[in-house]
Amino acid sequence: MKIFKFGGASVKDAESVKNVANIIATEGAKDTLVVVSALGKMTNAFEEVVDAYYNKSDELPQKLDFIADYHKNIMDSLFEKGDEIYEVVDILFGELGWFLARNSSKRYNYVYDQIICFGELLSTRIVSAYLQKMGTANTWFDARNYIKTDSSYRDAKVDWTLTQEIISTKVDTSKINITQGFIAANDTENTTTLGREGSDYTAGIFAYCLDAESVTIWKDVQGVLNADPRVFESTTLLQQISYEEAIEMAFYGASVIHPKTIQPLQRKEIPLYVRSFVDPSKQGTKVSRGSVLEPMIPCFIVKKNQVIVSISAKDFSFVVENNMSYIFQKLHEYQLKVNLIQNSAISFSLCLDNKFGKFNQFYEALKNEFTIRFDEGVELYTIRHFNQEAIKDISSKGKVLLKQTNKDTTQIVLNQN
Repeated sequence: MKIFKFGGASVKDAESVKNVANIIATEGAKDTLVVVSALGKMTNAFEEVVDAYYNKSDELPQKLDFIADYHKNIMDSLFEKGDEIYEVVDILFGELGWFLARNSSKRYNYVYDQIICFGELLSTRIVSAYLQKMGTANTWFDARNYIKTDSSYRDAKVDWTLTQEIISTKVDTSKINITQGFIAANDTENTTTLGREGSDYTAGIFAYCLDAESVTIWKDVQGVLNADPRVFESTTLLQQISYEEAIEMAFYGASVIHPKTIQPLQRKEIPLYVRSFVDPSKQGTKVSRGSVLEPMIPCFIVKKNQVIVSISAKDFSFVVENNMSYIFQKLHEYQLKVNLIQNSAISFSLCLDNKFGKFNQFYEALKNEFTIRFDEGVELYTIRHFNQEAIKDISSKGKVLLKQTNKDTTQIVLNQN
C-alpha cells in the first residue's frame, strides 16, 4: 500500500487536476490511498467565509459565490455539462448553506471546523470523479468516518486505538482510494481538524494504520532543499534526511515537513518521499532511517518578523526559576511562540513569533515587575550543520543582536534595518 498526498498547489486549476490524475494513473495505479487538500487557496477562502459569518454578514453571499464559481470553473474545464459531479457538488454547497442558516453555536473553533471541511470534501469529489472519467477506477470515502479524535477543534488529538481499528478493517487496500486531508471527527460525529499542515499528518496516520510501504508528498519543489529558494539564490537538493533530522529542521521552522507527520512514520520505519508534481520523473528527497543528511552541507532556516526581548529584574536580582515560570506562563497566555532562549545571571533573552499580535499585551503585563527591552521586525536564521563560512555569510546580512551555538546548530538574530 502506498500513500500519496497532494496539496492545494497541485490541484489549483483544471490543468493541475489533469496532472494529478496522470501521476496517479502512472505511479499509483493500484494499492494506493490518495490524500487531497482543498483546491488552490480555498482553505483561505473558507476562512474568509468564517470571518464573514461572524463579523461581516453582508459579505457572506459574495464570499460563498466566489468559492462556488471557482469550483464550477474548474469543473467546466474537466467535465461535460450534466455530469453527475455537478449534482454532488450542489449537494455539498446545500449542506454548507444549511449549516450557516441553522447553526446556533457561538464557539468559534467549532464553527470554523464545520465550515472549513467543505474545501477538502469538494476537492476530493472533483478529483475522484475526474479519475473515473479518465478510466482510473477509485473509491472515494469521507476521512471523518475513519480518523477519530477528541473535541479540541482546530487542533484535534487522534484517538489512535479507535482510528487504527477502523482504518485497518474498513479500507480496501487493493483499490485506489481518494480521501481528504486535514479533517476528522469526534465521538459525536462533529467535524474536527488536525491543525495546519494537517493533510500531511493525515497521510502519516493512514500510513501507520495500514502498515504502508511508503508515503509520497507531492509538492511544487523538486524535494527538500537546504534553504528556502525564495530567500537564498543558491540551494541544493537534499537526497536523504533521517527522521530525526527532519524533526529537528521542522522544530526550527522548516516548512516542508511537519513533525507530526514524521512521528507515526518513524515508529514503523515507513519511508517518506518528497517529490515534484511539476517533474514526476525526479526522485526527490527520501526521509527514512539512516544517514542524517546527504549531502552533508549547511541547511538554512529563516524566520522573519520576529521580536527579540531582553527581560531583567528591576532590582538587578538573579533571574531564577520562579521568574522564568511566571514569564513562560505569560508567553503561553498571550500565544507567543519562543524560538530561541538565552539567559545570564540577571537577564533573560527570547526571540519570539508574534503571530497573533499579542506582544504589546505581554509587555504591558510584565513591565511593572521587570525591565523589558525589545526590537521588532528582526530575523532569526538557524543553520543546521554549520561551518564558519555559513556563519560569516549570514552574519554579514545585518547587525547581529544575538547568537547561540550548540554542537549541530547555530542561531543568529539579525536586524537589517
